[in-house]
Amino acid sequence: MNPALMSRNDLFLLLGFTLVVLAMPIWLAPFGAGYPDLLQRFMIYGIFAVGFNILFGLTGYLSFGHAAFFGVGSYTAVWSLKLLTLDAIPALFFAVIISGLFALVIGFLCLRRSGIYFSILTLAFAQMSYNLAYSVLTPITNGETGLQLTLSDPRVIDAAVGHTFVGQPIPTLLGTPIGGYAGFYFCAGFLIITFFIAQRIAGSPFGMMLKAIKSNQTRMQFTGFNTRPYALSAFVISGMYAGLAGALLAVTDPLAGAERMQWTASGEVVLMTILGGVGTLVGPVIGAWIIKYFENILSALNDNILARFFDFLPDGVDTFFVKVIGKFVGDGWHLTLGLVFVIIVIFLPGGIMEGVRRVAAMFDRSGGKTSTRTQAAE
Repeated sequence: MNPALMSRNDLFLLLGFTLVVLAMPIWLAPFGAGYPDLLQRFMIYGIFAVGFNILFGLTGYLSFGHAAFFGVGSYTAVWSLKLLTLDAIPALFFAVIISGLFALVIGFLCLRRSGIYFSILTLAFAQMSYNLAYSVLTPITNGETGLQLTLSDPRVIDAAVGHTFVGQPIPTLLGTPIGGYAGFYFCAGFLIITFFIAQRIAGSPFGMMLKAIKSNQTRMQFTGFNTRPYALSAFVISGMYAGLAGALLAVTDPLAGAERMQWTASGEVVLMTILGGVGTLVGPVIGAWIIKYFENILSALNDNILARFFDFLPDGVDTFFVKVIGKFVGDGWHLTLGLVFVIIVIFLPGGIMEGVRRVAAMFDRSGGKTSTRTQAAE
């Protein structure tokens, strides 16, 4: 088959993914997650996870420092919005380029080692980046306060074309403010595009080489094959995905802070990928959606909401349920996430997508048995 053409299964997967993403405001509304801000974060962290999966899922390199590229993308986008124009396209373009260059430098250094040593190196560089942003490069990052848009920003391109602004500056797309559901569909378009690119990478000869590196890099090196350029390319592409995600977060929420570069943010994208399914295309996106749903919905629950929910129970019983469940929501939502993660890792080591495959296999077997019995009866 011509590699430029998509297989039928890949085409159906892309179309199904596109429909699910674009219809999210409808089917997530009953779950309390249909509002624009959360939907935008679903899209942004989905891009972050898809990019991380190119490095971890395809190539087998576990990075604990991808939040550095996420943060660099945010800072670059905000500086573009401050210095050049409030239009989002230049901000996204510069964020992807700068993040890619930063990833090229970090990857060149870190890929001299593999395994746990590679992971530790990426973590070290990420922490160095965080501390630089937090306390050393304060003229550029504004330290712990974060970088924000102000009316006094020069915005030379906007000034040259005569654009004036009243009130708080808001990023735009060709003059249209990016906010609400418009911001969601703007981010959704980028998620669909990046998903398509990742899909093409996974099925390309380059993707086959990445999978071979993950399978047995030592054997490839013994045969005289230089794997480092491929691993470095995967690292840079993954860093550019992270930079794009960081830039989209800065565009939809015009603020860039050092907390986006903390090691916990790097660990979060690792959890997203493992939860959904390492090496799968859809799995990391699902993992990102689940974690962001828990973070925004479960963390908003409190004892008063739980008390109203369990009000139908007898006195004493409702209080018991409120006290027990209250430990797993609100500030304790990480406990719920931890329990879900432990259950997934123990019973579904391949993540949620492994569970989907098991269920599909069960239906296939039952369908095959029914067909066999029908043929025997005939």
